[in-house]
Amino acid sequence: MVKLSVIVPFFNVQTYAPDTLRSLRANSREDFEFLFVDDCSTDGTPEILERAERQIPGARLIRHERNGGLATARNTGLDAARGEYIAFLDGDDWLAPGHFEGLLAPLEELGCDFVRTDHVQCTARARSVHRVPVGPRGEVLRPRDWILPADRSTGVDYPFAWAGMYHRRLADRGLLHFTHGLRTAEDRPWIWRLHRDAESFAVISRLGIFYRRGVASSLTQIGDIRQLDFIRAFDQVLDETAADRDAERLLPKAVRTYCAVISHHLGSIERFEPQVARKLRAMSAAALRRMPQAVLDDALASMDVERASRLRRLRRRPAALTTEAAA
Repeated sequence: MVKLSVIVPFFNVQTYAPDTLRSLRANSREDFEFLFVDDCSTDGTPEILERAERQIPGARLIRHERNGGLATARNTGLDAARGEYIAFLDGDDWLAPGHFEGLLAPLEELGCDFVRTDHVQCTARARSVHRVPVGPRGEVLRPRDWILPADRSTGVDYPFAWAGMYHRRLADRGLLHFTHGLRTAEDRPWIWRLHRDAESFAVISRLGIFYRRGVASSLTQIGDIRQLDFIRAFDQVLDETAADRDAERLLPKAVRTYCAVISHHLGSIERFEPQVARKLRAMSAAALRRMPQAVLDDALASMDVERASRLRRLRRRPAALTTEAAA
């Protein structure tokens, strides 16, 4: 029986994949499987994965016929997974030896739906520790209780799928799959759904995952049209939260987070291609008009002056101009 399935999408990461794969080998166990999803890489990644499939116990290579993006690649792995538990890793990150066993043991002992863990962010030679913004450690908690408050960082603001481990029953309930085709912010609707609909979780104090930041091929570094998928992602968060039984309490958090992400992108708009920058402004203005306006008013009143002013100017953008630029 497979105890753990680890889903690892790869796309054009030949420089980093060897580190990732070595770390997986150091985490292998006879009842673990590693699902490598090659999302139509065009560099040397496929050859590296072919060798790894032969060398790493439990490795299986799955190839996409066409590029689908990270969300779709993770879904491919989920559909093929046979494990009682599920974990994720990205193809340019790596793990400390024994990381998965260090999460699996407390997850089994606690009997909860999932666990979340801290991580180390690596930017060039710099290292920084990023903690799950949930105080209690090593005890079973109710995920819904850690969505709020709206004006502080909470569980839904730590969306990284690879920073945890999940019981298969979540996949069986449809809670682990990602929105097909999302090219960025794919973790946002996912983490909100987990916190709304899962029954239990815990936070484990373990620093075993190393997240590589600043990779040139990463979408977080590329200012093309795919970056604008964050609007589709947060529209989904708003729609699903509006349908929740606690919508009145939870919508202020969803709206405020959406506003913060819009402001973040506008604040670094120079990295976008000119046509994409115009579309970003237009689509963001339209998104502000779609939000519950009373909730939006409260969200803007609670933000710092710089971000609130930026968003208020965008909100006043003429609707006709917005429609034309977004087309």
